[in-house]
Amino acid sequence: MTQRRTDGSTVGLSGTGMSSEALMDERAFPPVPTLTILYHPDLRRIGDLVPLAAIPLGREVLVSRYQPDFVPPGQLVGEPLADSYISRRPVHLRGTPDNGVEILLGESRTGVVAQGTSLLQGCTFSAQEIEHGVVLELAARIVLLLHGPASLPVRFPPRFGLIGESSGLLRVRADVQRVADVEVPVLLRGETGTGKELVARAIHEVSARRQGSFLGVNLGAIPANLSASELFGSIRGAFTGSVAHQEGYFRRAHGGTLFLDEIGEAPPEVQVMLLRALDTGEIFPVGSQAPQRVDVRVIAATDADLEERVRSGGFRGPLLHRLSGYEIWLPPLRERRDDVGRLLLHFLRAELARLGEPWRLDPGDPAYDPLWLRPQLVARLARYDWPGNVRQLRNVARQLVIGSRGLPVLETGPQVERLLRELADAAGDSRSVLETPVAGVSASREWRKPSEIGEDELLAALRFNRWDLKATSETLRVSRTSLYALIDASSKVRTATDLSSAEIVRCHGECGGDLDAMVERLEVSKRALGRRLRELGLA
Repeated sequence: MTQRRTDGSTVGLSGTGMSSEALMDERAFPPVPTLTILYHPDLRRIGDLVPLAAIPLGREVLVSRYQPDFVPPGQLVGEPLADSYISRRPVHLRGTPDNGVEILLGESRTGVVAQGTSLLQGCTFSAQEIEHGVVLELAARIVLLLHGPASLPVRFPPRFGLIGESSGLLRVRADVQRVADVEVPVLLRGETGTGKELVARAIHEVSARRQGSFLGVNLGAIPANLSASELFGSIRGAFTGSVAHQEGYFRRAHGGTLFLDEIGEAPPEVQVMLLRALDTGEIFPVGSQAPQRVDVRVIAATDADLEERVRSGGFRGPLLHRLSGYEIWLPPLRERRDDVGRLLLHFLRAELARLGEPWRLDPGDPAYDPLWLRPQLVARLARYDWPGNVRQLRNVARQLVIGSRGLPVLETGPQVERLLRELADAAGDSRSVLETPVAGVSASREWRKPSEIGEDELLAALRFNRWDLKATSETLRVSRTSLYALIDASSKVRTATDLSSAEIVRCHGECGGDLDAMVERLEVSKRALGRRLRELGLA
């Protein structure tokens, strides 16, 4: 099956089983499981995806170095993983009768970690687990998310500054496009931290009011006795302490957009005044009998069940109906897990720029180190449900960057480790499979047989751990003795004793005697290289 490029040539759609026409026609492309790249050494590949359309048709999808093609959202031309540490021999994915997916290693030598535990031969994930999202690590280099079901839209809506390409966020972006130029109130609903103010700003920025002001006010942060004057203004002497006229948010937002966050916290008297303002376009400043005309678009937001509050008498039904000129539901991060890689990269780059270290994630910079952001860390973050949603992920990214200043790799630190433990504990009986083995998968603390580890996985683990043999043995979950045997038997790995004296002396001079730099260049154990340097009188 081929896919036509914009220049008229074609490219294979390995494993999708869909024509280019089907890709552009949602009716011909029903929801199917999808693989999305959460981490790739080429950071530009993060977020590329491949719909596994062959799975519901009873065919296998083969995942290897050269197949399938992962396509950037909204584009037609894709590329395979193309990483030399991924085996040419494929891992097999095939559907099960209950709409699950079975993963089989077959003859592949790619080390596969599923949900934090190493795959020995094969395992099956149910449709419910796939809907939740299954995190797969390949050769300690690439992180994929098996998720779904999802379908590609007929057209990808503009991004409006919103980060993410998940089906849930695509719906939000489409809603923004539909309602932005329609003069109706909008009610944004979703859990705390899902980005409701960002969506409100996006609506304002593409509306006819974009030249006007955008003002946001959190009603939950204003004392109840001050809410009316803060929103609608007041005249001098209207209440004790009122020594001057106060304009209020409605007047200040005249000609623009007013964002009312936590609308469910509005006091009863303010609810009445809001309803009048929405119905008539008039407000009454506190203490005044004269109405004032205002031209304001109201976008409200809540994480509360307003319908339940209406039933209990805590919120006025007519106000809810008036605010709901158009409703947009924002998905929680756990339902858009395929956006974790995209969001994490965005937040890390923003924090690095703020600290003056953008080169950390800039592959074009000479100081860029592809191992600074570890794939295992991305996988850990992707497995959790994030009760604080995108805001919480942003805060964790900030904690990671600040806590890792001056370190060679991005470290979690005790604060983030505590957070991840708390998230795992909060899951209760459904705790992370880091602690609960999956059928067909070995628990992460069990030892592996050396024969299960191919040369590519061995080399990838050594490079990832910067040739620290203790750390490498823990990553591969083999004993130190087994690791030494694997190294001795490998044609791709050298030891310090394999290096000639001339090569060591030359590298010592080129690296200015920096042992860590020599380890990176020569790719040998730091301890063993230090011993050779002492033998040669260079240390």
